[in-house]
Amino acid sequence: MFKLLKGGNKPSLLAAIVNTFIALLKMGAYLITGNVAMFAEMMHSFGDAANQFFVFIGSALSKKAPTPRFPNGFGRVVNLVCLGAVLIVGVLSYETIKEGIHHFLHPVETSGIAIVLGVLAISVVLELFVFYKAGKEILHEVGAEGKGVSVFTKSFTHLNQAKPATKLVYMEDFVATSGGILAIIAVLISYVTGFHKAEGIASVMIGLMMFYVVGRVFLENARGAIGETDEEMRAHISKIILKDENVKDIKSLNVVKEGESLHVETSLEVDHTLTVAEADDIRDRLSLLIYAQKDVSDVVIYFDEDNMTTDWQPLH
Repeated sequence: MFKLLKGGNKPSLLAAIVNTFIALLKMGAYLITGNVAMFAEMMHSFGDAANQFFVFIGSALSKKAPTPRFPNGFGRVVNLVCLGAVLIVGVLSYETIKEGIHHFLHPVETSGIAIVLGVLAISVVLELFVFYKAGKEILHEVGAEGKGVSVFTKSFTHLNQAKPATKLVYMEDFVATSGGILAIIAVLISYVTGFHKAEGIASVMIGLMMFYVVGRVFLENARGAIGETDEEMRAHISKIILKDENVKDIKSLNVVKEGESLHVETSLEVDHTLTVAEADDIRDRLSLLIYAQKDVSDVVIYFDEDNMTTDWQPLH
């Protein structure tokens, strides 16, 4: 178990620890001041901390080796965990929006402006740090480089290529950082202008941003749990296969995402005069090349005799 945990998603563990600390700070500030924007931020941070902890556990368990009972491995465990995690955020989003609407309809002036702003400022700085680390991890996963502000811009462009756990942390901390800034603005408007409904509006907006994360992460991990094809890698692997002079055609090729890994299964057409030993050499040669590709963890190759027609259509 300890070995599995060592292989867990590091940004999610860091985010879980930081968000737990932030949530406790916000809870103390909310109990002292009763500020509704602080309540929204507290709920958000507790939801993020719980999510990211479960995601860390799920990403670690997904690396467990296949067993006779589960021969395809546990790669999709991380998708299932992410699906469970977004349910927590969904409930907290609802509570945040409900509290925001209540405060909008029945605004109440809150005290302790210095405490509220101080805690929110600390939270934004810490969330920005985790957001930066998640961005660095995305760049590492896709083989890109970035420093300073470019980490934020480059990681955003590569977000769709990130692993499920890293993507969840990145999106949650983007919303957390944005929500913290929004809460600060709302508190300042309320304090300076006396428009206390601003805090309720901010709470609703933070809740809606959380719902956006819930929707997007749910859809992406639902596809992953069912088994989604990686079209980009499928096109890349088909080119590798067709470069082999002994492969006449590709009858079928599936590259399915198994959590953070890829499962490759293909049926190739070869000359019917090849011996079993020669076909086995082709399998070994191609397996080595495919295993060398990023995130590929399983390769299955079948052979069929050449039907003298081209079945495979090049992918772009």
